[in-house]
Amino acid sequence: MNTALPQEMEQHTYAIMNRVEDSHWWFVGRRAILEEFLRQIIRNPKSEIRNPKILDVGCGTGANLEMLANFGESEGVDVSDDALEFCRAKGLKVHKGLAEKLPFADENFDIVTALDVVEHLDDDVAGLKEMHRVLKTGGKTLIFVPAFMWLWGVQDDVSNHRIRYTKKQIVERLEKAGFTIERATFANWTFFAPILAGRTLMKITGLKPESENNVNISALNGIFGKIFSAERFWLKNFDFPFGVSIVITATKK
Repeated sequence: MNTALPQEMEQHTYAIMNRVEDSHWWFVGRRAILEEFLRQIIRNPKSEIRNPKILDVGCGTGANLEMLANFGESEGVDVSDDALEFCRAKGLKVHKGLAEKLPFADENFDIVTALDVVEHLDDDVAGLKEMHRVLKTGGKTLIFVPAFMWLWGVQDDVSNHRIRYTKKQIVERLEKAGFTIERATFANWTFFAPILAGRTLMKITGLKPESENNVNISALNGIFGKIFSAERFWLKNFDFPFGVSIVITATKK
């Protein structure tokens, strides 16, 4: 999905992403979940973060960056000129740079997000260390990654993913980078079974769409988006034991 790659995603993927990310059920549902996590981070009575300066690493074509702007001063970084052009056309503040070598000074941001980005990196720990470096002491990071290698599908190939994580794997990498984990939970358990079935069927039949983002059942898209978005209410107080993705919040102590 979003990227900060040494090797860019195939160019057509950005055009697809820019076209569908405001309406496709996956992107709509994911943003709703991420918004709820950000509310918990910023509006927690114990939080010292107010009017945060936010960096989105691997900002892609900018829909998440637009959402982050509702919470504070937001800017993005991505390696792709194509992705950055889409962002600038939307009036977003973006920079070109690698996740493993962020073009920012130490202790510069209150919140750093990496939303379906870390799985793209050849050296994920190096990227996480850079996020830790540019984050202020006491700042928070919000990470979203795909779960389970046995859920590998066409979109993983198209997007040049290196890995799908277990919860233990991504937690260990964040801790190695210097973060203290606050919460780690699976997400998208609602469509776990259909996605597993669909990807298994593709493997058996050899069916390979240009991108899974193109598989958009228009008649059901709005309903699917609302169903996926509803997970945010469960995730306020409950950690899912399985899902298609993993969400982590962590702190720089």
